[in-house]
Amino acid sequence: PTGSLLYPYGPHQGDETNPKHDDGTSNEIALSVPFTFYGKSYQNAFVNNNGVISFDEPVRQYTPDPFPLADGQSFVAPYWADVDNVLGGDIFYRQTTNPALLADISQDITKYFPESPFTATWALVATWDQVAYYGSTSKKGNTFQAVLTTDSKMFYIILNYWDIQWTTGTASDGDAETGLGGTPAHAGFNSGDETNFYNIPGSQTEAIINITTTSNVKVPGRWVFRVDKFQVTGVDLPKKNDCWL
Repeated sequence: PTGSLLYPYGPHQGDETNPKHDDGTSNEIALSVPFTFYGKSYQNAFVNNNGVISFDEPVRQYTPDPFPLADGQSFVAPYWADVDNVLGGDIFYRQTTNPALLADISQDITKYFPESPFTATWALVATWDQVAYYGSTSKKGNTFQAVLTTDSKMFYIILNYWDIQWTTGTASDGDAETGLGGTPAHAGFNSGDETNFYNIPGSQTEAIINITTTSNVKVPGRWVFRVDKFQVTGVDLPKKNDCWL
């Protein structure tokens, strides 16, 4: 869509398309550039239908749990909820070194983190396009995207929320007609070490439907995080020269 937050996606961009399976997942994606997430380097990832990109193992769980997770799974949850792409929508992904796309990503990240100029050399772009919820009797669909990117030293994740119309599938106690109620979607990061995690405000509450209006980089619907070492953006930490340190 014009003026969209979303980076280009779809089969014409060379994307792979996930199979149409409830609680399905991509094939294992061998990352052409290992991705450092909370101090650990990963060579493999999965784009899971239920709104999660996971490292090393797929995630089929459909009702989200709050972070930190007890099972030590490390993953990014752009919008973890019970997607059913059999009922509607597609899940796309690609690894890319396309110069035009990397230039756009680099420009965006450098704008949000001006103290560390960034020139992307690789990205994994995953897009959930108009995906339906499990048990839906409506035509509601959610469109959102996650981008993992690096210059080989710094590692970032961009989460883009373009159109969010539902929060909950019926197996998570959501309403079949509205896609609301029950245990709503969760957005954030789980490092797997039980210490480092981040829950985007509104996660697992009805307020998550408004994630297209929230941001930590002053762009409604976009959240950006540096993830090689844990840093929460938008929170001013005391500097060393402040009087109480």
